[in-house]
Amino acid sequence: MKKIFQNSMSDFSASIVVLLVALPLCLGIALGSGAPLFSGIIAGIVGGIVVGLASGSQLSVSGPAAGLTVIVATAILKLQVFEAFLLAVVIAGVFQIVLGFIKAGVVGDYIPNSVIKGMLAAIGLILILKQFPHLVGYDADFAGDESFKQDNHENTFSGLLNAINFITPAAIVIGAVSLLILILWEQKFMKAQKWVQAIPGPLVVVLAGTLLNQAFTVYQPANALEVKHLVGLPVAAGMSDFFSFFTFPDMQYLNNPDVWVAGFTIAVVASLETLLGLEAVDKLDPLKRVSPTNRELKAQGLGNIFSGLLGGLPLTSVVVRSSANVNAGAKTKMSTILHGCFMLLCVGFIPFILNKIPLSALAGILIFTGYKLAKVSLFKEFYQKGWDQFVPFVVTITAILMTDLLKGILVGIAVGLFYMIRSNFRSSVFIVNDAEKYLFRLRKDVSFLNKPLVKKKLEEVPANAFVLIDATRADFIDKDVIEEINNFMLHAHLKNIKTEIKKSDYKPFHLLLNNSTFN
Repeated sequence: MKKIFQNSMSDFSASIVVLLVALPLCLGIALGSGAPLFSGIIAGIVGGIVVGLASGSQLSVSGPAAGLTVIVATAILKLQVFEAFLLAVVIAGVFQIVLGFIKAGVVGDYIPNSVIKGMLAAIGLILILKQFPHLVGYDADFAGDESFKQDNHENTFSGLLNAINFITPAAIVIGAVSLLILILWEQKFMKAQKWVQAIPGPLVVVLAGTLLNQAFTVYQPANALEVKHLVGLPVAAGMSDFFSFFTFPDMQYLNNPDVWVAGFTIAVVASLETLLGLEAVDKLDPLKRVSPTNRELKAQGLGNIFSGLLGGLPLTSVVVRSSANVNAGAKTKMSTILHGCFMLLCVGFIPFILNKIPLSALAGILIFTGYKLAKVSLFKEFYQKGWDQFVPFVVTITAILMTDLLKGILVGIAVGLFYMIRSNFRSSVFIVNDAEKYLFRLRKDVSFLNKPLVKKKLEEVPANAFVLIDATRADFIDKDVIEEINNFMLHAHLKNIKTEIKKSDYKPFHLLLNNSTFN
């Protein structure tokens, strides 16, 4: 009972942190997608409650994702009617449930660890680089943008440099205080205090930032933050006005092929991002729990069906929110569910209070989250593991920073695959010689990629030598390689080379010439 209570307190505290992180991101992604602002909030609520209940992951948090921004914006522009786009979101959810039943979640298991850790580090760096302008009061780009090229015709680095020309004194003060509070909250002497453990640092940051801006408003109105530098939730005049924020899909567009194409595209990309996010959060989980991937695809599909039916954006498992959840000390998925419930209550009853929160305070929270994801120790760890781990790790980071999450991951996987093939290529064929005796040992899987090496080395064997080809340790030998070996054994007598082959009883090796010595 005591353990349950302790988890409840941790999850409650973490849910507040996730709520504060998720609110501006939901609004920003909706803005960047060209969709109604409230559609981002709906997706955040559904991602918390519906996906949270259906998911098997204890720490993953779902909601509208920056990686889908371009796809959503393109689909809305092409379909022209928002109700038709919502129908595409529902269809995407159905496709995802099908993917879950056919066990497509296994794809996530093939992503190298170096690429997953590279993705986490890249997201950490993106948070630092992208949120710094918001920290100093330059809010030209929407809060949840993760792409290198921004909608305001800038990129990550030019936006960072240009922010210097738009510094807002109040934002800097609030941002600096926010970071100092978060750093202080992490110190050992503070963690030793029981009351500190009960109050999440980000909540203190938001309260302090809001009070500071109110102080500027009262005592130095000229320096107070403008509305554009604060959270901008839609405010309903009454309950009927609030329900008007919800939009419903129009089923008459079912016969529009563009709707089905958009739905399938969203399903594939959202599923890939979900599997990546799930792998990432499992790596961050202190208890190293393994989330069921196929169940997650079904949960995401259910979430997208509900989101589309209510007027929300498509959703995925989001690393930023999930990492904030982990760092805030969440223990179970109750944190995810509570954050969705709190988001619904907040936008329904106290949006005017949330609209007083400075974006610079929230930027401080995200920058600190980014620092935890991209610590220097992580780079040192992969450097010590060797180049075959370090290079894919660094390439993944660079590719994500210079493009976007999905493209960067694909580049990282390609580099990781290269090192895997290279490693297998080197270890599959072992060649050693002593005087005029040569040993060719075939190990593990000998693919067609090994054919040039085997052919070259066999032809380099000098006249009057003895060659032993040992295939007893091989699990697989490509037929092209077998043909090269057989060809060599058949014409070796022309150079007076004695050959002997040892092969396994494994059936595919029957194509190798018999175990005997050829003169």
